[in-house]
Amino acid sequence: MECIQPAASIANCLGTPVCKYLQYHRKLNDYVRNFKRIRDELNSKMEDIELQLKAELLHCVGKIPKKEVENWLGKVKVMIMEAQDVENKVSNGRYLCRACNGKLVDRKIQEMQTFLDKAPNISESLLIEGPSVGLPLPTSELVGEKAVRDEIWQCLMQEEVGKIGVWGMGGVGKTTIMKHIHNDLLKEHSFERVIWVTISKDFNVMKLQDDIASALKGDLGNEKDKVRRAAILLELLKKVGKHVLILDDVWDKVSLEEVGIPEPSSSNGCKLELTTRSEQVCKYMGCKVTQVKPLSEEEALILFLNKVRPTIVQSPTLMPTLRLAVKECAGLPLTVVVLAGTMKGEDDPCIWKNALKELKERVGMVEGIEAEVIERLKFSFDHLKDEKLKHCFLYCALYPEDFPIWEDELIECWIDEGFIDEMNTRQEMKDKGHAILKKLEDNCLLENGTYRFDQPCKKMHDAVRDMALSIT
Repeated sequence: MECIQPAASIANCLGTPVCKYLQYHRKLNDYVRNFKRIRDELNSKMEDIELQLKAELLHCVGKIPKKEVENWLGKVKVMIMEAQDVENKVSNGRYLCRACNGKLVDRKIQEMQTFLDKAPNISESLLIEGPSVGLPLPTSELVGEKAVRDEIWQCLMQEEVGKIGVWGMGGVGKTTIMKHIHNDLLKEHSFERVIWVTISKDFNVMKLQDDIASALKGDLGNEKDKVRRAAILLELLKKVGKHVLILDDVWDKVSLEEVGIPEPSSSNGCKLELTTRSEQVCKYMGCKVTQVKPLSEEEALILFLNKVRPTIVQSPTLMPTLRLAVKECAGLPLTVVVLAGTMKGEDDPCIWKNALKELKERVGMVEGIEAEVIERLKFSFDHLKDEKLKHCFLYCALYPEDFPIWEDELIECWIDEGFIDEMNTRQEMKDKGHAILKKLEDNCLLENGTYRFDQPCKKMHDAVRDMALSIT
């Protein structure tokens, strides 16, 4: 009776029938055994579905997992983690009574059983037909780059040109141009697939193989040997047929044979395009070379005026200073856009003159084109008015180069790091985080990334990231 009395009092407080609480109290061990059995069944079902999904992806190029399969797998992984948390709480005795533990375990059993009942049928295919060519990439407007864009397009349409190298300094607009080319190719339907993969500085053959296979909705399985992986990837790309493979941000030569990329030729109709800061990389890989040059002063001014407030455009007293400030950006679209984001809405001539003076002093203090770009970008960072806003921006540089930065995850990190002040609720702090993201985006220090699984993400231009790392 001594054990029953506390259980009954707790049950009365929580409004649950006493008899049910007594059952939770007496049969806790039975509940726990059933809990572990259901959890193991759910885990096994998840592993079976994942294995079948990998096997189907390996042999079905162009197909993608059904949305219901992806959603089920994602939710089950969360459910299994929650189940582990429940088991830890019960085993550590963190609840006041056996009855509370029994209720907690029983509720989780019912939730896991519901997931088991709704598991995808593995006797049916887990895949559906994917997009026939590819998905359009988010991009920004082009100003003054029509000539080089047309040149690249003409090379693509020439049967005898298999490899095209687009080179130019960081921030000159190579990636933006190629995104437009990519999206135009999707509309043209001249190729079976258009594949976009970003390489970045830390080049790794196996990662590149995985990224290309992932873009094809294929899978290299658990194969670890580079040669066999290359053979599998080669077959995947051959099955695709006539395609364009765009490798963005290449820093060093890439052996197509080592990776498993078929040599482009007039017979297979395949094309390889790459963007790089090095003309030598283009030449080494046997590419038709195209250089992206900085914008002219007039083109840079047009791009700048497109980004700032209309009232500024209409102010004749500001125009001379505006022209000189834009000139300091050296025709690089990235620095033009970032400067416009920093000064957007500012119509005080004195502020503009001071900004021009700062820009000139910064660039005059360093030597080398890359160092000058970083100093121009630092101007925008220094004009962020809030120190915590600066901390939030610099934190983004901790992500690897060209890595998608998931908004919700980033904001949680900012909160945990103390960059966002304590508020009444967690949701209020998250709302503040979204406001900070908007400010960084308005200042063109972060860009919108590609959405996956309906989750918004940001990206940091590699030149902006270099600037942030030079500060930290």
